[in-house]
Amino acid sequence: MIKNINITCMSYDIDEATRREVFKKLGGLDKYLPRHAVKSANIDVRLIDASKKRNHSDEKYEAEIILRIPGEIINAKGLSGTMLLAIDAAAAKAQSQIRDYKQKNVAHIGRRGILSRFKRSFKREL
Repeated sequence: MIKNINITCMSYDIDEATRREVFKKLGGLDKYLPRHAVKSANIDVRLIDASKKRNHSDEKYEAEIILRIPGEIINAKGLSGTMLLAIDAAAAKAQSQIRDYKQKNVAHIGRRGILSRFKRSFKREL
């Protein structure tokens, strides 16, 4: 579980249920990170009541996640009608960006079976 989570609220009063949801959702992102990145991972969360910015939009709340890991900074933003759904949307975007980071930086991920594919296609041609 990621311990370094900083929550900043802008024009929004956070309650205990929302705080627990943030720690539960974002603390669980460590299972998607490589082992070397879990120890130094740092998450900044900005929770914004965007109803003043967007007059006629259904997206009333905004959650922005900034995840600092070795060699990269991952930004994810979620907009929704409730704060919990905005946090879920931002966490899902961060998870997909972590997957891309892991494929790029961990040598054995994403390259499985390349030679076996060539072997199979070569056998079919013979």
